[in-house]
Amino acid sequence: MAYSGPFKYGDRVQLTDAKRRHYTLVLKEGAQFHSHKGIVDHDAIVGLDEGSVIKSTMGGDFLLFRHLMVDHVLSMPRGAAVIYPKDSAQILVEGDIFMGARVLEAGAGSGALSMALLRAVGPEGKVFSYEIRDDHLQYALANVQDYFGETPSWWEPRLGDLGEVTTADLDGPVDRIVLDMLAPWEHLETVRDLLIPGGVFMTYVATVPQLMKVMEGIRELKCFTEPRAWESLVRDWKVEGLATRPEHRMNAHTAFLIWTRRLADGVTPPRPQRRGRK
Repeated sequence: MAYSGPFKYGDRVQLTDAKRRHYTLVLKEGAQFHSHKGIVDHDAIVGLDEGSVIKSTMGGDFLLFRHLMVDHVLSMPRGAAVIYPKDSAQILVEGDIFMGARVLEAGAGSGALSMALLRAVGPEGKVFSYEIRDDHLQYALANVQDYFGETPSWWEPRLGDLGEVTTADLDGPVDRIVLDMLAPWEHLETVRDLLIPGGVFMTYVATVPQLMKVMEGIRELKCFTEPRAWESLVRDWKVEGLATRPEHRMNAHTAFLIWTRRLADGVTPPRPQRRGRK
């Protein structure tokens, strides 16, 4: 799959009509796109630059762009709820996912975060994706392969329980760990054993009870820095002259993100000083 340049056969293309409705197709030789606005030949799209407009047989205009990762994530088949772009973007930055990093994620779900991690670490890095359910892992495999056009050589999707993983399974400790599972507090000791000193550990949980259990569990182990938790709310704005206003609908709560770093072996974290009550 190409990421830039003129359209080629095999590219995933998003067509947008005058009413901002989106249609997605994969360019195939001799194929056609049919809509209520007429027919568009795939062959006529090949060779055009992104941002071009093509007319259908009935005079309908369609704007042409390649799928971005966000388009792929929001439209791909899923067996489990995905980590939405507003959260995966923060995981990449707050988790400091760098080129060449060795990253472990569990569970893989439908592969949305896997794709973001794979692009961030690049072929010099490694992403281990553990998933306990085979049906979910199959969705992740299909979606990642569909996005990259193949299975990235630096990706190791594995069916298995994180609690049974050792550093020997990973050829040594990893730089970053991201958990998206029902009970991540049950695996905090495993995270400690698999993560290098100074490594970043992030957790994605949906509910307040999950948030509290993870935060309390991190503090009880006393091998991590004081954990930090937050959520992000995203609201679009409609900007049309005097009618400018926030949109009525918004991407509100999806999940809480929890962040901490592993301490060196044998180090006890300083006790947080909190303001006393009068």
